Amino acid sequence: MNALQGMEIMASQPAAWYLVHCKPRQDERAEEHLIRQGYTCYRPRLQRERVVAGRRQSVVESLFPGYLFVQLQPNANWSPLRSTRGVNRLVSFGGYPLEVPVHVIDSLHQHAPSDEPQSLLQPGDPVRIVEGSLADLDAIFLSMDGDERVVLLMNLLNREQRLTLPLACVRRG
Repeated sequence: MNALQGMEIMASQPAAWYLVHCKPRQDERAEEHLIRQGYTCYRPRLQRERVVAGRRQSVVESLFPGYLFVQLQPNANWSPLRSTRGVNRLVSFGGYPLEVPVHVIDSLHQHAPSDEPQSLLQPGDPVRIVEGSLADLDAIFLSMDGDERVVLLMNLLNREQRLTLPLACVRRG
């Protein structure tokens, strides 16, 4: 086999997925810059609840903070990856980049949560009170009362009672 045939074999191989280690809190920046350069990237994300400035908010975060997947041809020029903003290095073992099996990427795609924003609490959702004199008791979420308060339905002394508490005092049950 001559060098030309070897090049043809490498060019006919499908692109493989590799793991990129990003600089701290720069996953999104690295993904953006890699896509601008024409790379195919995948950064699995999930939607989480966080208390930010005393308010519970829904935020979208990387499933694997500090990492993203990039698809490369085996004969591709890898040097631009190292100088891309937000990228730290390509994960490798023994000096060779680690190829991520395609079934891992496919499984992540199948189990990825939808990107549609969902309300944090829906009427009828069970919640648990986590602060105050009623801590560790269960209730039912009825509605929001402004931005920072919730209306709950709770069974107290064998009677259903409505109460209003700060949003930060309850967690989805």
